[in-house]
Amino acid sequence: MAAIVVAHAASFGDTGGPQEGCFLMKFYSFTGLSLGLVVIALPAAAQDALSAAEAAKIFGARENILDASISPDGTKVAFVIPGPGQSTVVQMLDLVKKTNMPVNSADGNPMSLQWCNWASNARLVCQLYGVSGVNYQTMMGYSRLLAMNADGSSAMPLASQNRRDSYAQISDGYVLDWGNGSSNKILIARNYVPGKGHGLSGGTQQLEGLGVDLLDTETAKVERVESPDSAAGLYLTDGLGKVRIMSTDEGVRKLGESRGIITYRYRPTGSSEWKAFGTYSRITEVGAIPVGVDGEKDVAYVLNKLDGRRALYRVSLDGKMKTELVFAHPQVDVSGVARTGRQGRIVGARYTTDIGQISYFDPAYEEMMDYLHTTLKSTPLIRIVDSNGDGTKHIVYASSDTDAGRYLLFDQATKKMQPLGRSRPDLTGLSLGTMKAVSYKAADGTLVPGYLTTPPGMEGKKVPAIVMPHGGPASRDTWNFDWMVQFFVSRGYAVLQPNFRGSSGYGDNWFKDNGFKSWKIAISDVNDAGRWLVSQGIADPEKLAIVGWSYGGYAALQANVLDPNLYKAVVAIAPVTDFGALKDDARQFTSSRVVQAYIGEGPHISEGSPARNAAAFKAPVLMFHGDKDINVDIDQARLMDRQLKGAGKSSELIVYPKIDHQLRDSTVREDMLAKSDAFLTKALKR
Repeated sequence: MAAIVVAHAASFGDTGGPQEGCFLMKFYSFTGLSLGLVVIALPAAAQDALSAAEAAKIFGARENILDASISPDGTKVAFVIPGPGQSTVVQMLDLVKKTNMPVNSADGNPMSLQWCNWASNARLVCQLYGVSGVNYQTMMGYSRLLAMNADGSSAMPLASQNRRDSYAQISDGYVLDWGNGSSNKILIARNYVPGKGHGLSGGTQQLEGLGVDLLDTETAKVERVESPDSAAGLYLTDGLGKVRIMSTDEGVRKLGESRGIITYRYRPTGSSEWKAFGTYSRITEVGAIPVGVDGEKDVAYVLNKLDGRRALYRVSLDGKMKTELVFAHPQVDVSGVARTGRQGRIVGARYTTDIGQISYFDPAYEEMMDYLHTTLKSTPLIRIVDSNGDGTKHIVYASSDTDAGRYLLFDQATKKMQPLGRSRPDLTGLSLGTMKAVSYKAADGTLVPGYLTTPPGMEGKKVPAIVMPHGGPASRDTWNFDWMVQFFVSRGYAVLQPNFRGSSGYGDNWFKDNGFKSWKIAISDVNDAGRWLVSQGIADPEKLAIVGWSYGGYAALQANVLDPNLYKAVVAIAPVTDFGALKDDARQFTSSRVVQAYIGEGPHISEGSPARNAAAFKAPVLMFHGDKDINVDIDQARLMDRQLKGAGKSSELIVYPKIDHQLRDSTVREDMLAKSDAFLTKALKR
């Protein structure tokens, strides 16, 4: 835990300089956090027209608030906020004392804070994340849990790290139940490694696999709840402290490799015996996936297919396993359940049309959300981030396509809202591009949905334009604020984000055989998005580019294999470039067989890989990649760069040392945006 700096609030006083062991906190921008602090807007001149450098800095900055949680008694709010580089800080807002100060931090080398939540009014639990290893074959993302007092003192890891292999362990556990906040104890699923002690005592033991412990976050003492199982992958509790469902992968147990079949078991009320619940295939997607348990109703909620789309069902846990349909949508998949409060009470079914929505089956909760939507009309994207112990105070996040979002403290009893801070305060006063839901015809006549964002005042004019396919491919874009889209819009581009076939959320017929096996359909849809921009008079055909990240980076490259004349410039961030290499990269993991089946075999491995078709390119290519990327091996970008240059094409690869797939560093994102803008300006002859 060397990355964590334990410092009392007093260490950050006006001493004239930094204290030993902590950052110079005055370098941080806390202007987005409220309680008597003023959000500083840009100068009027900057609001009218940002320079390229100003735009890259403002839009490339990480959100001012990365996470927020409220104490059980509702008197304190803990924020995770960004510091310089990849560093992160725990910022504590005391609503009673009217103080707002940093209490702890992680330097990002190698670990950064992801979130913090409250075990009690006095004790916080935070998750840190980092990447170990020196190359893709040895690199692995891992997370660690840390407990500390509300003032940042008495920080300690919740699992010992006395073995050299502890960093190779992906996760030391995850929280199942937070309890009611009256004690410092939480229910946690944790990984046991033979010979590795747990808690502060260290020591050795021979247990292996995922088990469940009741853990005291102040003393690190544990009580065994479920013995570790080497094949276990998931435990679900009922919100009342009882483990009711678990999953195992018997392929891992017997063969050391997943066969993609997940077996679920459940415990009937008052029983210690595990009974069969069902199976799910990660390869064929056949079967039910448990997503939550309601202990009071004694039921489990599961996702299962109905007419080719995922629907939400309720299954009784009394031994009879009576199953009933709860909610299904005629156009899109149900993605999961909506929860509220410390116990994670289930209140609705989640699904996404153009925006994320919830079908409620809790009338009181629905009434509260209706009130928030009525009150916050200008920011219709509203979600409850966290709630206090009795469910009367809520941290609310509200945003829109042109509002990056703000955090509010909502008192349900008094209906009062207190501002806590803006996600991106430096955007205050800027005129941003409005995002509109559109659809266009693909070559085979299929209507493809997408989102078009244009520079203010430039609607209906031929402007430089960008097609921006999403990552995944099992993902989709939605109507929301997008920092990269808005950066390019501020630079005068229209941006179209297509939800091409192969995108998830629209059911089996739209997903096809995924964006790898069905790459030609997916990429054809992407290219038809560019042609539509031109045909509608939105885009200047000589100033049309394509920009993508991850699978979107792959799509940006492969689009030029399918039609080398359509785009005049290509920007690909952390792209997949060779399907065969992608399959090889997976061979070191227990999920290798699942990945092999997902990508498949056949001519598409070669035909669908841009690195194997570099000779087709005409447009110049700019790529970015972090060398700590565990999602996509940086060698994919290096291979593409070599192949393009070997074919006599224009290519540049910019590598960011010690940076992961998400480029979680404001300076790096600023550099990526600035270089992309300069590249496009030159390539499109703007």
